[in-house]
Amino acid sequence: MRESLDFRELYSLQVLRDISEVICVMFLSVQEFMTFTSQLIVERSAKGSRASVKEQEYLCHVYVRNDSLAGVVIADSEYPSRVAFTLLEKVLDEFSKQVDRIEWPVGSPATIHYTALDGHLSRYQNPREADPMSKVQAELDETKIILHNTMESLLERGEKLDDLVSKSEVLGTQSKAFYKTARKQNSCCAVM
Repeated sequence: MRESLDFRELYSLQVLRDISEVICVMFLSVQEFMTFTSQLIVERSAKGSRASVKEQEYLCHVYVRNDSLAGVVIADSEYPSRVAFTLLEKVLDEFSKQVDRIEWPVGSPATIHYTALDGHLSRYQNPREADPMSKVQAELDETKIILHNTMESLLERGEKLDDLVSKSEVLGTQSKAFYKTARKQNSCCAVM
């Protein structure tokens, strides 16, 4: 999305939607929702700003550059905001390098050919794979789980060792008592 030169109208330069998980009956209404929401958020955002807006069960991430080029990512609330803004920055930078600024006011999705958008969308479907920080965070989370489980098993093992120590103390006490009783019993009789 981008703003026209008079800063009143918005034009879609490239549009890519992945609504494969949405029921077909809702297809048109979802597209309309995405277009309307994107336009509204871009219109209300200042140049050089980033924002995340919650709309229904979605988070709409918008980035409007100082040159009025803007992008919107609409994702579920679980998608990391940092990854969405990384995607927006990358796409807008590449788009501005590949498409002349002169084409922005007169262009449309049919006339502007920016093919990298499909690749970015498929790559960023899994934020862990696309973003190194998310990957590191996921690995840290997995390590914390493993460490937690290890500590639990050590504590259980420690409890079992404590039980064994107390049982061995009881057995030691009982064996001393048995030894004393056996000595008393054997002291009355002498073997010749």
